[in-house]
Amino acid sequence: MSPKRRSELRAEAHKLNPIVIIGDKGLTDEVLAEIDRSLKAHELIKVRAAAGERDARDVWLETICDKLGAHPVQQIGKVFVIWRESTEKKDAAIPDKAAARKPAGPRNRKPDVVTDRAKLRQRSRDLDKRRELDVKDMVRKGKIKPKAVAGATRLREEDAPPAEGSTGISRPRSRTPSPRPASGPARRRPRTSR
Repeated sequence: MSPKRRSELRAEAHKLNPIVIIGDKGLTDEVLAEIDRSLKAHELIKVRAAAGERDARDVWLETICDKLGAHPVQQIGKVFVIWRESTEKKDAAIPDKAAARKPAGPRNRKPDVVTDRAKLRQRSRDLDKRRELDVKDMVRKGKIKPKAVAGATRLREEDAPPAEGSTGISRPRSRTPSPRPASGPARRRPRTSR
């Protein structure tokens, strides 16, 4: 096994939990059978040795790898990481997804995400330029005031062209609040408790 592949397997095994635990009886045939089933199902497993000395654990790891045709990936303390390529996955030819699809015609073709995003961005830029040119054109023709261009491209009521029949002259709005009408009732002071 190459060092690069070993480091990839170690990275994959980092998130795994031990599937098989070697108990007080040591490495029995039942434990070996369980490790074999787990390797068939997962390819990469962790095995924990609950008991045994360091030398015994080293012998167990070698025995597992020899009897089952697996590769030791890593051993940290009482945890072994073992890998064996699945023979079922090797034998079964996985069909290529592209070959299984219908031929790409105008209706069956999936849109390319990258080019669609690029097209959307370009379309957005084109619309922004067009809006900007439209607003500048309206200012040049005198339909809107120049201050509308500085703020936003949306027209405000006061910047809109005059309606038909009106003179287009509007009275400026007063910023001071209007006085209360004299005809209304006088406001009473609220009563306060003493």
